[in-house]
Amino acid sequence: MMKRIILHVDVNNAFLSWTAVNMLHNGSKVDIRNRYAVIGGDEATRHGIVLAKSNPAKKRGVVTAETLYSARRKCPYLDVYPPDFKIYKKYSDRMYTYLSNYSNKIERYSIDECFIDYTDNYQKYGDPVKLAYKIKNDIRDNFGFTVNVGIGDNKLLAKMASDFLKPDKVHTLFVNEIKEKMWPLNVDDLFMIGKASSKRLHEMNINTIGELANTDIELLIKHFKSMGKMMWEYANGIDDSEVESERGNPKSISTSVVLPYDYTIIDEIRKIIKDLSAETGRRLRNKKMYTPNVGIWVKFHDFTKISKQITLDKLINSDNDIYENACKLFDKVYNIDGDKKVRSLCVSVSNLTDVYKVQLSLLDNVLKEENINDELKKTLEDIKKKYGDKSITYADRINK
Repeated sequence: MMKRIILHVDVNNAFLSWTAVNMLHNGSKVDIRNRYAVIGGDEATRHGIVLAKSNPAKKRGVVTAETLYSARRKCPYLDVYPPDFKIYKKYSDRMYTYLSNYSNKIERYSIDECFIDYTDNYQKYGDPVKLAYKIKNDIRDNFGFTVNVGIGDNKLLAKMASDFLKPDKVHTLFVNEIKEKMWPLNVDDLFMIGKASSKRLHEMNINTIGELANTDIELLIKHFKSMGKMMWEYANGIDDSEVESERGNPKSISTSVVLPYDYTIIDEIRKIIKDLSAETGRRLRNKKMYTPNVGIWVKFHDFTKISKQITLDKLINSDNDIYENACKLFDKVYNIDGDKKVRSLCVSVSNLTDVYKVQLSLLDNVLKEENINDELKKTLEDIKKKYGDKSITYADRINK
């Protein structure tokens, strides 16, 4: 079996970088990456927190997730810019399209991260390290923002490598490099280790990833349950998960996002679910497919994760059908852990089919209505492709 080669491309300081690039493209003479600047919420509300910061602001002690009031006390001349996820999606899509030149197996892990399965393309494009430098330099020179590229034998190692020294770097972390490059790191630096887990590990005198890797797995399972097994495997570089590509006719489609800060307000979370449902629906219709299954998973601030799925008595592919069912599932999840803050969200559909079926008992006009709906969806999406995403929007978003 051929050794896997996985690349992980991670945008450096994505929200601030993409805002800066967009401003420069629109005629700004100031690059906010070189100023005391942050991306932040509305200062007039309780959501006025730092989502991203420039290096000059970082040097003044500004940190992500602190209040803008606190940040201004550290840096009185701070410029605050609002987040704009439509802009972020535009630059994310450009990067994804570019990366598609090098592999059919690409997973958009979040809006600013992609995994690339390079295993089958080695003969075509050559040394993955040389390609990683080309990718890094092309994105910087052509798109105006920088990325780190990590290379490893699996997704975990590639992601860990991309988190090494930043920005605008290429790093490797292959299995034979784990002891040298990964084991000396603080256990807090291991992927998926949250603050609560790292605190407990330190209390157990497990301070480095190497110490975690050499801890009795049964002891970890005793203290952390299933999370303990995952910790031990990750510390030893074990990860068999596949790069989940969007190409071909997939068995499932999912759209996820890592939120810029921990969300607690239901209306804000529902807006995110609506956007995720719309993107999932768009991709489903692009494949000319339908689904009877809608799922959602929620990852909380302490890295615990809960998922729910529903099987419907009909096939769907509309944004609204996906959204309504995703919201029902979220309500069940959030009722279980209502005191937790939401860190990331995913909306998924599965058991896909390209054949639309209805019960024989339904009237013919139901079939006609479905065909009309399909044509309407296609027309709306053609308009968006030609005139942009803002040409058509939800009625409840107008003048908001």
